[in-house]
This record gives sequence, C-alpha cells and structure tokens, in this order.
Amino acid sequence: METTPRSNRLHISFFGQTNSGKSSLINALTGQNIALVSNIKGTTTDPVYKAMELLPIGPVVLIDTAGINDTTALGQLRQEKTMDVLTKTDIALIVFDSTEPIHQEDIRLVHTLKKRKIPCIALINKIDVLKTDSLDALRHDYEQQFSIPVVPVSAKNNDGIDAIKKQLIHLRPKDIHTVPIVRDLLHEGDTVVLVTPIDSAAPKGRIILPQQQTLRDILDHKGIAIVTQETECAQAIKNLHQKPALVITDSQAFGYVAANIDADLPLTSFSILFARHKGDLNPLVQGAATINHLKDGDKILIAEGCTHHRQTDDIGTVKIPKWLKEATGKNLIFDHTSGVSFTSSITDYRLVIHCGGCMLNSKAMNHRIHTATESHVPIVNYGILIAYVHGILHRALEPFPEALHIWNTCK
Repeated sequence: METTPRSNRLHISFFGQTNSGKSSLINALTGQNIALVSNIKGTTTDPVYKAMELLPIGPVVLIDTAGINDTTALGQLRQEKTMDVLTKTDIALIVFDSTEPIHQEDIRLVHTLKKRKIPCIALINKIDVLKTDSLDALRHDYEQQFSIPVVPVSAKNNDGIDAIKKQLIHLRPKDIHTVPIVRDLLHEGDTVVLVTPIDSAAPKGRIILPQQQTLRDILDHKGIAIVTQETECAQAIKNLHQKPALVITDSQAFGYVAANIDADLPLTSFSILFARHKGDLNPLVQGAATINHLKDGDKILIAEGCTHHRQTDDIGTVKIPKWLKEATGKNLIFDHTSGVSFTSSITDYRLVIHCGGCMLNSKAMNHRIHTATESHVPIVNYGILIAYVHGILHRALEPFPEALHIWNTCK
C-alpha cells in the first residue's frame, strides 16, 4: 500500500486557528511525529503533505495547513494556500480549541466546506482541560451551530483518536476512482498494445505513472498487455495471432502510430483514458470544438498538475504551442502553470489546455474542469488536443460512445 500513488489516496486535510492543535492531532492520529509542533503561532506556513498508510482506513494523504487566522506578514498568502487545499480535499477535519470561542473564520470555513459539498468533521481539541459537564454542553453547542459530526479529542492524551477514524470511514466518499482506467473497455483475455516512447523525456529505468497504472489495470482484469515503442508498434501487432482489442499510445506518438497501424484497430491515448478516469471526458471533448474558432492574439493557458525538468522539446512549452499554431494558423499567446497552483484569472484565457492529470487526485482535476466551465472558458486536455491537431480525434474517441456523440454534435 505504501507505493500507492499520492493521486489515488484519500486526501484528509486539517484546518483551524493557529495553535488549535492541528499538527499535534496529526501526530496523535498517525502515532508518528510527522508534523512540526510548537507553541509559537504560525509554525505551519505552507501546506504540508504526508502520504502514509492509516489503519484501518488505508492509503491516505494527510495535509497540515496554516492557521486560517494567520495575521503574520505573509498571512494572507498563507491563507490563500490553505484555501487552495480545499480543491483537493476529500474529507476536512476542522480543529477547534475548546478553551477558545468559535471565531468568524471558523464559521466561514464550515460554510465554504458545505457549499463545496466536502464532508467535514469538527474536532474539539484540548478536552483534557474541561470538566465532563462542560464538554457535554460544548459538544451540543457545536452540533447545533454547524450540523456536522463533532468529535471531542485530546491530542495530549490521545483521547478520541478511534472516534476520528470511525468518522473518517463513515464519511469516506464512495466514488473515489469509480471510473476505471481501461478495464471496462475490455474482456478477460483481450490483448492491449501499449505504445510507450523512450525519448529524452522518459525517466531512466522506468515508465511514467499513467503507463504503469494502465498496465496494472489491464493485468488486474486478466488482460494481456504488449508494451512497445512507437517504432516497433506495427511489427508487434503483426506478431500477434489476432488483432488487439485496443491500442493505447502516448499522445505525443498519436500521429505516427495512427499512420502505421491498420485503420480498423481501436486507438486511443493514455491521456484520454486519464481524462475520463480522473475528471470528466465530455467537457474536455467540447473544449476541442472551440479550437477552430481561435483568433490572433488569443491567450491560451497550458496547465500541468506536476512539476518536472523540461526538455528542449517539452510537450507543454514547445510541442503543443507549435502544433496548435500550425493547426489554426493563428498567432497565439501562451501562459504556463504547473504543480498545485492552477490560476486565479482563468477568464483571461480563450482556452485552457490541461495535462492528463496523473499526479492530481480526482477532486483536484474535477475542480479545475469545473472552474473553467463555470467561467465559460473551454478546457481540453493534452491527449484530446493532440488527436485533434493530427486529425484523428474521431478515431481516438471511438472507444467512448458518449464522448464521440458529443464530438459529432458540437464539432
């Protein structure tokens, strides 16, 4: 379980006032000193992420955040980063200091969590200093005020830890990664050809995460996977006794693979599979229909969910801008973001082009898609755009009838 990718883990975030005991509770919950604890206010600055196995819940990411009332010189920036954590939070734990009154920041936070439909639990910390009758009254007040589960705890004495875990199990979203990567497109015993180019951007000694996870999904469904580079793809297919059920390629090799395999072979890309697995394929397909309407001077945002060392022929900063300019014949302006930050000015853009999102959890990827669509800014992902500029999007969507129908309707 420790090797579970962070993007596939339950994201549990701790919020609250400075010195409410967030970091101490993380340490108590995990039985480890993984969060820095101090009586000095503002000890936790940027959000801190810790991937681990939390029994009996399973693989999780615990996120410690700065106090929502941070009044230091960098407090506003820290609070913005804290609120950005909401975009990837599956369950929120709000830590209250039992010796302090409920603050307006706490009330606003709970309201925001409910508005975003993020399951949340109120943790009344430092109960070791309260009398039993005072605690009962305090718990009742919190339940009346917020109408969310309330768990009295003591990080100092480890009281209430089992109750927190029970609530986490109860509130765990049932729909995390319910959309498979590829196995629902296959039957047991089907052969799938995976095209994985080994170029300057490929990590030494291994294949990239989307390829690993797709391969595992095929094997889990008792499929047969043939892994090859694009230059050997045609020969690999010829070596088979029967045609493969599906060919999946790295998006960058879309054009080459499509031109070198039989036209009747089902073909798609890892990026398109992950658009469906992590987010929502349909609005991304709709976004592709706007490419033909781009004009000179339009601003395009190219967003990636991770940071990496960029090669001279980098897909996001070099290849996609080149392909898009060639396909549209327009003089376009490109901006780039990467990592946990998305953008606070999405309406400045005529189109958002997003990576496959393999390093983001579903919550974060769907938030980005929702942010774009709610702002009426078209959004498309790498695989869909690359298939479009190579004139093969219709073929790449054939394994997905609903998305193909949307494409045929809106193009």
